[in-house]
Amino acid sequence: MSLPLDLEPVIEAAWRQVRLIPGYVGYREFRALAMLHWGARGEGFNVEIGSFQGKSTIGLAHLSAHYGLGPVVSIDPHDAPCVTDPALGDLSSSFDSFQSALRSAGVERNVEIHRARSAEVAKSWNRPIRFLWIDGDHTWSGVKLDFDLFSPFLVDGAIIALHDTLHEFEGPIRVFVEEILRSDRFGTAGLFRSIGWARFCPRDGADFRLRRERLARQTAPLIPLAAGGRNISGFARMQWKLRRALIPHAVPSPTRCERLLAAVPESPRTSRAAREPA
Repeated sequence: MSLPLDLEPVIEAAWRQVRLIPGYVGYREFRALAMLHWGARGEGFNVEIGSFQGKSTIGLAHLSAHYGLGPVVSIDPHDAPCVTDPALGDLSSSFDSFQSALRSAGVERNVEIHRARSAEVAKSWNRPIRFLWIDGDHTWSGVKLDFDLFSPFLVDGAIIALHDTLHEFEGPIRVFVEEILRSDRFGTAGLFRSIGWARFCPRDGADFRLRRERLARQTAPLIPLAAGGRNISGFARMQWKLRRALIPHAVPSPTRCERLLAAVPESPRTSRAAREPA
């Protein structure tokens, strides 16, 4: 599937729809999420775990409707079950705001809503997934559970993306390093802002092992610093910021993103030659 000529204006139109909705996805991350969503391959559903008030949900639904990428499945209990959830202030639920945002954007028909925890939805889930966006409970046990429950349904060529991988949470960074970068079920992988992503390709994932191992060596030192949640302070916080700054995580242009997603593996000989001086 070649890069559509209208991808840039479609992303911008989607951002205009959602930019004022409360949420934790900024403009550059929204662009990254949209490009990853478009770049997923295979037939299946687009599953979002953690929707809050609908900012990313509406963006994904907008692109899905425009390009015929399949339904967006939103999974969120819309309450505050753990310490890593967005603050609801005086509200007991984000569900009314979520529904209102979907109606205002006109995407209700493109979103399948599950007001439940991921473990409940997973009990009856048996459908293929082309794009999996994990942005719910950010604890280690929470992200690991979401990954374990839904990654078995990824189709060949699917994209998995974890929000807040480079923020001060233990769950996303550990799952990204330990379950994705160190697994030959995944191929090309990277970071766009705080979104850690990878393409699911179990047949030839081993061919990308060198690239994944290189990224794992860069990101793994963040894991012990993030243990225990967002309470990183003092010297540990300085270490976190320095190590994070050394990890490539810029958001590319759509053309560059297409090349990254379609990357070919490098052979050990090619990789070694690139590192050794002539």
